[in-house]
Amino acid sequence: MPCTPARARLLLTQKKAAVLRRCPFTLILYEDRPDAVVQPLRLKIDPGSRVSGLALVNDTSGEVVWAAEVTHRGEQIRKDLQKRAAVRRGRRQRHTWYRPARHLNRRRPTGWIPPSLESRVRNIETWTQRLILRAPVGALSYEAVRFDTQALQNPEIEGTQYQHGTLAGLEVKEYLLLKWGHRCAYCGQTGLPLQVEHILPKIRGGSNRVTNLTLACERCNEKKGSRTAAEFGFPHLHAQARAPLKDAAVVNSTRRVLHQRLMRTGLPIEASSGGRTKWNRRERAIAKTHWLDAANVGPSTPARLLFQNVRPWLISANRRQDRQLCLINALGFPRSKPKKKSPKHDFRTGDIVRALVPAYLGNPGLHVGRLAAKANGAFTITTKQGKVTDIGYHYCTRLHHADGYSYLIK
Repeated sequence: MPCTPARARLLLTQKKAAVLRRCPFTLILYEDRPDAVVQPLRLKIDPGSRVSGLALVNDTSGEVVWAAEVTHRGEQIRKDLQKRAAVRRGRRQRHTWYRPARHLNRRRPTGWIPPSLESRVRNIETWTQRLILRAPVGALSYEAVRFDTQALQNPEIEGTQYQHGTLAGLEVKEYLLLKWGHRCAYCGQTGLPLQVEHILPKIRGGSNRVTNLTLACERCNEKKGSRTAAEFGFPHLHAQARAPLKDAAVVNSTRRVLHQRLMRTGLPIEASSGGRTKWNRRERAIAKTHWLDAANVGPSTPARLLFQNVRPWLISANRRQDRQLCLINALGFPRSKPKKKSPKHDFRTGDIVRALVPAYLGNPGLHVGRLAAKANGAFTITTKQGKVTDIGYHYCTRLHHADGYSYLIK
């Protein structure tokens, strides 16, 4: 059960517990405690295209006991794959060394998604399993869709009764706010009330479909009147309104795969939408952040959330290693020597270490941070104060093995 830092220090001082893991900081008791009170927690997940929010919530008391924001590297994976493909394509055109293209005889397995999306799903899956292993998680809640597509596509006919209630209009309004950047589509102003406006007015045959909607301030909406956006001097809005929202498309593309991965845990799962999350936040007057969005996911959210003393973890996904044998130039030719054999020391890039450097050497003192390993044993350590270079591996003690993530506390 999560406890306060003061209680953790007391358990360590009294030799009743030991450090099991540094990130996130986890203790393990030396003996069973029959008097320990353990209450089931609910893990809430707010999947995002760039950053996902995680929160452990006690449904009974409404306390948020732990929270984190996981930054994905899906965009970087996409760029790396495009760069690799361009290099291979260039080698084939120059008739230099290459391997034949294999896209014609490859078969994708069932449920395949692009590597950039697979990375996002696996990050959420990894942290779900870690939290279930180290905390008494009894149920899961996650935001299955950023927007309810039924409410977006057909709001007038079959969806009329569907939208009635406290969530009426929130799905469409939230979609438009993100799509148009919380600004008026005509004058570009922000920080003022915005109205849902029809690009092709209804009296001219326009519909309520989301591809015909935009946001406008009251002044521009009245000035436009019954004219179309093209007649008003903004013909580009027609194409922009039909363009998909990239971030929402990413979340919707991975929702089924993520649901299947979460089903493997065997815990009860509660699915919700982004509109419900926003409604929960507004009802409780809570600011918008990724981890607070996660705490407000789902209809099971307590009427009062206690989150004021929470310091969320900022977790960034990193690649474990680089498979590239050597660096190349813009034309695809090698510009560095091939990789050397594994060094004699057992440190790896990403390890969190404590380095105690003697006074007679450079950069003396105690340094704690993330390690960048080098084959020659002279490391670079990134601390809160900055980077410290040329630290010998003899003076380093590993505190946390590299696990593909870097950590900060907000």
